[in-house]
Amino acid sequence: MGLTSNKVLALAILVAVVLFGVTIWLWPRLSRRSWRAVTGRIGLLLATQLALFAAVGLAANNSFLFYGTWSDLFGQEQDMGVVVDHSAGGKRIKVVEKKKLDVPGSSRPATGGQIQKIVVAGEKSRIDSPAYVYLPPEYFQPKYQKSTFPAALVLTGYPGTAENLLKGLKYPRTAFMQAKEGRMQPMILVMLRPTVAPPRDTECVDVPGGPQTETFFAKDLPKAISQTYRVGTKPRNWGFIGNSTGGYCALKIALHHPEQFGASAGLSAYYKAADDPTTGDLFHGDKKAKSRANLLWSLDHLPQGKSSFLVTSSKAGEGNLKNTLQFIDKVKAPARVSSIMLDSGGHNFNTWRREIPPALQWLSSRLSAS
Repeated sequence: MGLTSNKVLALAILVAVVLFGVTIWLWPRLSRRSWRAVTGRIGLLLATQLALFAAVGLAANNSFLFYGTWSDLFGQEQDMGVVVDHSAGGKRIKVVEKKKLDVPGSSRPATGGQIQKIVVAGEKSRIDSPAYVYLPPEYFQPKYQKSTFPAALVLTGYPGTAENLLKGLKYPRTAFMQAKEGRMQPMILVMLRPTVAPPRDTECVDVPGGPQTETFFAKDLPKAISQTYRVGTKPRNWGFIGNSTGGYCALKIALHHPEQFGASAGLSAYYKAADDPTTGDLFHGDKKAKSRANLLWSLDHLPQGKSSFLVTSSKAGEGNLKNTLQFIDKVKAPARVSSIMLDSGGHNFNTWRREIPPALQWLSSRLSAS
């Protein structure tokens, strides 16, 4: 059973409950002052607490996927890095693994789609980053062999992992089911984390003398994907969606690059670059660059393109409500803005799982395959 298996979590909870019951049952017998009784009490209390901590830890890991496997947890992951050729003519994307979805008909890509683990080499940014690409079943069907598909970049928050998007937020499965039910068109999803220069949180900006993260997401990644998969290069072919830091990145890059992205969705996004020990000095005294990284400032001072934006918040439980309403108010034609406002919801996976299905439907409605 894998580390993130629900069976492992259920077993840990069962063990904790059983040990708690055994402790209550045996406590009268262990109430004596003999060394055996004292040792028994200590042993039962320690075992019960360890089981309880294990259950809580497994539940937290299942939600946030800090570790994906047992070997990852115990530091035994030994997979070697993949060399990607940066020379002229070298491929910018290398496929290192292919996975099937947990859906009916998953044994065949033409019925269940496929997830490919890739490594992307940024042409201009010189950033290498792993990512996952979800290809819908239609991509492998003869009927669509010459067709292009819309694509969307999908980012998790900081310091999340790309696996969060597959296992925790279930983007591929959601896209598969939505398309199967006719709620959205088949789309390619390119899933990764915003931390392309770990452990630093670069907030999707081009850091002077540092990681050129904006260039990677706005230029290198779409170009590499379009050269490898059947995806167009026009703004109407490309969307961007993310949660938390990933939501900020999605809105920021689409706002600043309407020539590349036709639509973007920020789930629980914030609206200006963070400034803390994880980011370091992002702007090196460049006030213009710092102001540009403030989306509310950008809407007031920079031209707005023909992009569509979707923002989400909650009337209770989210800290971004005020700024989200300001963002909505500042978007002007030719840009468009939509919103999802929950009555209540925190900054967590449960909230985002409620927003992802309608957000993907909205994104699909704003994009075109051709």
